[in-house]
Amino acid sequence: MRLKATVCLQKKMDFLLGIIYYFNFKKFEPALDEYLKAYQYAQNTSDNYLRYKVKYHLGVVKSYLGYYQDALELFNDCNHFFETKSKEQLHPNEIYNNTRGYYNTLHQMIVCYRNLKQFKVSDSLVNVALSRTYDMDEFSLERGYFFKCKGLLEYNHKNYKAAISDLGQSLDPILKAKDFAWASVVYYYLGKSYSSFDEAKSLKYLMKVDSIFNTHHFILPEVRASYEDLIKSSKKDKSLEKELYYTKQLLKVDSVLVRDFSYLSPRIHKEYDTRLLMDKKEQLERKSKGRLISMIVCIALALFFLGMFIFRYYREQKVQRKYTELQYKLSEEGLKVRHHIEEKKEKLKAEGEQRKSVLTAEQIQDLSSKLRLFESNKGFVKKGLTQNKLALQLNTNTSYLSTYINEQKKMNFNRYIGELRISYITQLLNSNKKYLNYTIEALAEECGISSRQNFSDLFYEINGIRPKDFIRKRKEELEEN
Repeated sequence: MRLKATVCLQKKMDFLLGIIYYFNFKKFEPALDEYLKAYQYAQNTSDNYLRYKVKYHLGVVKSYLGYYQDALELFNDCNHFFETKSKEQLHPNEIYNNTRGYYNTLHQMIVCYRNLKQFKVSDSLVNVALSRTYDMDEFSLERGYFFKCKGLLEYNHKNYKAAISDLGQSLDPILKAKDFAWASVVYYYLGKSYSSFDEAKSLKYLMKVDSIFNTHHFILPEVRASYEDLIKSSKKDKSLEKELYYTKQLLKVDSVLVRDFSYLSPRIHKEYDTRLLMDKKEQLERKSKGRLISMIVCIALALFFLGMFIFRYYREQKVQRKYTELQYKLSEEGLKVRHHIEEKKEKLKAEGEQRKSVLTAEQIQDLSSKLRLFESNKGFVKKGLTQNKLALQLNTNTSYLSTYINEQKKMNFNRYIGELRISYITQLLNSNKKYLNYTIEALAEECGISSRQNFSDLFYEINGIRPKDFIRKRKEELEEN
């Protein structure tokens, strides 16, 4: 008795292990091994319900693995047994269990007939099943499976709107039962049914297949083509990132199918085989890397040009400010203010006598009048003018001339001549528009400066603005007026 009880317990444990492997993990090969053990034990038991339940689950695993004809033979036996038992005078719980067994085997038979392309038999069984489960709330899941089968048959007949309706009715009970395998099949055929007239909805359902695969790391061979459709859509939209993602996903899918469906994998239609997929993935990764580099280059260029724009903007603001300040200095009011400041300085200097000059009053007066005449005659525009040459021209010596300029002008000789030249050319540019068309070299020569660069640097140092910018702003001002 004790040995018999132990055998019975072992039999039930093997059966339960098979259930766990199949329903929780979808590990078909281990499930098949455990069911076969349980089936051998079940042959010697008097519990017929248990024996046929084991037989049913054996058929389910065989069906998933693609052995449809073998599975169908098991389901036919189970279907006959459960239907017969459901009509006997038994306890209500036993009647319920056998009735449920009958509908489940009927569902699996429809699945096998459809995969064996015997659509007429499938259609007939689906109609029988739906008529018998009408308004039977206790068998809502089984009815959901029958609607799923009917939707698939409608799809095979190209009745896509009818397929969408039936598949839609099947989805809620299947999702409630957390049967993700059949949920992925429903999503796939909803996506295919919508593909002819609503691409957005079609893609939404196909992406749900991918979501299930990501969550459970399981996929049925039947829905593999979802990824081929998603790759095609990504190509059509020129979305390199999506195409690369779905290509990688399809490679993962194929590795799972080879692992879980080794019997079926050679027979699965593959538009993209593994080698082509690997090549495509590498190609897409190169493109993606190239696109990333291009994006980085574009961002860098955008930042560079933005920096240039900001730099030019603030530079232009500075140029405008300096131009406005210079215009004020050149205006009559500005000249009056400068003249008043100069007079005030002279007056304070004469009154203060803070330090004595080495020059006599007569020498200062003489050099002052001579330099005023030199400035009014624009003697400073002569090229090659040196302190020695100017001293000879003014009948004095370089020491007296240098002392006078340092003390009275508060600058050295070179600065004195440079300011005279730049002031002169600035007045010409501002008052006579013909000079605005001169080259920088010509302007430099006009005021006696030997080189273009020296002229431009000195103009900027004294006026706070480059000559080319002054000319541009002056032209703009004249055009506006």
